Amino acid sequence: MKFHIQPTIRLPTKTSKSSMMGLRYSLTNINFSHYYCLHERNPKRKKMKEFAICEMDGEGDVAMTPAGLDWKFSQVFGERAAGEEVQEVDVISAIEFDKTGDHLATGDRGGRVVLFERTDQIDHGVLRRVLEGMDCSSSRHPEFRYKTEFQSHEPEFDYLKSLEIEEKINKIKWCQTANSSLFLLSTNDKTIKFWKVQEKKIKKICNFNIDPSNHLSNGFINSSNVHTSLRLPMVTSHDSSLLARCRRTYAHAHDYHINSISNNSDGETFISADDLRINLWNFEINSQSFNIVDMKPANMDDLTEVITSAEFHPSHCNMLAYSSSKGSIRLLDLRQSALCDNHSKLFEEHEPQGSRSSFTDIISSISDIKFAKGGRYILSRDYMTLKLWDINMGPGPVATFQVHEHLRPKLCDLYENDSIFDKFECCLSGDGQRVASGSYSNLFRVFGCSEGSSEATTLEATKNPTRRQIQTPPRFLRSPANYSHAVGSRRGLDNSGVDINGNNSYDFSTKLLHLAWHPNENLIACAASNSLYMYYALKKDRTMAYL
Repeated sequence: MKFHIQPTIRLPTKTSKSSMMGLRYSLTNINFSHYYCLHERNPKRKKMKEFAICEMDGEGDVAMTPAGLDWKFSQVFGERAAGEEVQEVDVISAIEFDKTGDHLATGDRGGRVVLFERTDQIDHGVLRRVLEGMDCSSSRHPEFRYKTEFQSHEPEFDYLKSLEIEEKINKIKWCQTANSSLFLLSTNDKTIKFWKVQEKKIKKICNFNIDPSNHLSNGFINSSNVHTSLRLPMVTSHDSSLLARCRRTYAHAHDYHINSISNNSDGETFISADDLRINLWNFEINSQSFNIVDMKPANMDDLTEVITSAEFHPSHCNMLAYSSSKGSIRLLDLRQSALCDNHSKLFEEHEPQGSRSSFTDIISSISDIKFAKGGRYILSRDYMTLKLWDINMGPGPVATFQVHEHLRPKLCDLYENDSIFDKFECCLSGDGQRVASGSYSNLFRVFGCSEGSSEATTLEATKNPTRRQIQTPPRFLRSPANYSHAVGSRRGLDNSGVDINGNNSYDFSTKLLHLAWHPNENLIACAASNSLYMYYALKKDRTMAYL
């Protein structure tokens, strides 16, 4: 079958991966629902090259679709033995990569912060980052090792309110590095701490005139142990050790539990959010903060929603977003006023008529939001779905990914055992082409979010992530032109909790709440109870060349 191809730009004879990403073609007489291979014929050498597999988009153009990923197990830290009981204080409660991806931090319910560092490098002395910037990849998978740990928070008691304050780490955020030292923020329910982790060399004094190990028992010195010539003692450096020191403590600014902290791109300020307020801090000043959002009503009986998550824009220091328990996201501009009572933009999706139930308000509550690396898109996670929002477009989501739709008939049981209140986090890949979030039975899901992508994978946090063949839930994407159609079809059959034998495979006692995506590579770190699992992915080869 032949197709008439009219290139809108000149096709290069030798096409690299980077140049292929921008190609667009105009085709006629093609079935839009199939994949096609685009060819270039060289009239001089009569050779044909097959560039890549492409797909028609809604506007009649061929858009490059990213190749799928083949996920593999990389590492595990703190793996449990069969039947081993897990201590509550060892359960991981926070995960965060730094901007380079060379360091990873985890926090647990015991108030400890554990740091890991990346160790793998390319052979022949070529640094890994150099290879990452080239159009090639390493055959070795990413490797991390334990670096250090420290006690960040201790249990406290508020005598004025007769309230116990847990030591559990709610959030961790990396800060800008300086002089090879690492800086990070950690917070529990009430107190934020700014930590500096640096390498200290252990110094010892040697070259003594007297060997202290040969002293006599009566305290006298053996004459044979005294050197005939006078020597000058010397200070020498031996092995180095890592020292974590709390530089500042930011406290007494929140009446409710802190659920979010986020660093500003200016490197000087950060925000902290609780249920009703968002405060702006300066790193150098811990005695005061500025309240920029206050949702507390004069009468608490009039309270209708609370803040669930907040994050700064990755590049615009004046912009931030926060989500609410009503399923909405508000975009703020700090240049408008000191107190941002009025949002710049509101993003929300209204439930269709007749679809509301007594659990609608609970399952629509957003538990986490993340900005994409470029700052244009926001990813949100509620109990049932993942949603992708475009801050440059209308109030509705541009993509919806079903995660727990199959649990809708069981919402009453989930409410009775409190599982319906579980807060799942979400993350995006560094290139913005994929999103991920956790589920029950230590499962997590990865979806392709680029237009035309059909990638959807369900993995289990074990050494064999694909051992359970579970159907991945459906995905619904839209372009600006077909928004109404996408919203109308977002409800679909989700059998993601049913294995290939038709058995319900969910265990609600094991849940994967926390995960993070490496900023530059396809590497996911996720927490299953007290164990930290890491998975890497290689792109499936979807390009071919014929000479």
